[in-house]
Amino acid sequence: MDELSDVKFKCPECGGERFVEDHERAELTCLGCGLVVREKMVDTGPEWRAFDLKQYSRRARIGAPLTHTIHDRGLSTIINLSLKDSTSKELSPTKRLQIYRLIKQQQRTRVSSALDRNLTYALSELDRIGSQLELPKNVLEEAALIYRRAVSEKLVRGRSIESMVTASLYAACKKFKLPRTLDEVAAVARVKKREIGRAYRFLLRRTSAKVSFVTPVKYVPKIVSKLGLPGEVQAEAIKILEKASEAGLTSGRGPMGVVAAAVYIASILLQHKCKKCKQKDVAIAANVTEVTIRNRYKEIMERLDFIVEL
Repeated sequence: MDELSDVKFKCPECGGERFVEDHERAELTCLGCGLVVREKMVDTGPEWRAFDLKQYSRRARIGAPLTHTIHDRGLSTIINLSLKDSTSKELSPTKRLQIYRLIKQQQRTRVSSALDRNLTYALSELDRIGSQLELPKNVLEEAALIYRRAVSEKLVRGRSIESMVTASLYAACKKFKLPRTLDEVAAVARVKKREIGRAYRFLLRRTSAKVSFVTPVKYVPKIVSKLGLPGEVQAEAIKILEKASEAGLTSGRGPMGVVAAAVYIASILLQHKCKKCKQKDVAIAANVTEVTIRNRYKEIMERLDFIVEL
């Protein structure tokens, strides 16, 4: 219970001005006569408690959340370009010119150093690639964090910003086991695939970025969806991939080629439930060549115990 003495009303029973607030019962009671002045009060304060300033700042949720995808982590403010004042009246030409100058100066202040300019361009490029690849927010945050570490360790010198940003994004996809191939990332990037691969390997050697191995099974739903095949084909392709992995047929080979061959085999095995896919269609969906599918198909057929006619 908290005693309140600065309430701007009086008790209707005794005229007292001292009250006590009961948080458990949500009541406001007069200390003079015990009359419940208010009941079913709504607590507008936070639902958590803090015992020091550090704990308060950590638990407080005021303002926009911090993000690594903005060069200043979203801490700066922006002057709103409005042609009206607080009373909704049109501004005079002199006031408009003054606001334009303030906005321009504020933008210069936000991006004043070379580091800010580097991060501004790099993170805008990161946002563009992530948008085209339809990547989730947590992957973009991790990619921005990887790039920031590379900048702080001066690893970007002598390399293009585009290649390092794309490599950071590819590493973030690997960390979260997101099925995105280097070809897919390079297709929307502004640098060549070879340069991205070189920057990616450099990042892994020089930073503490940890990536995970994306199993070929992760790529199956995407290819099946592109081909418009039913779920039975996806389940069968996953079984084939699991057997191929146990037989050691997936190591040292491109995952998309093995996945494409497994989906192709599954579509033939279940052609009584769905249409039989052509190698050309599967190759386009998986972004591999028909020769690759045939090679992976032959390897799987030689080791596994079922036969499928091409």
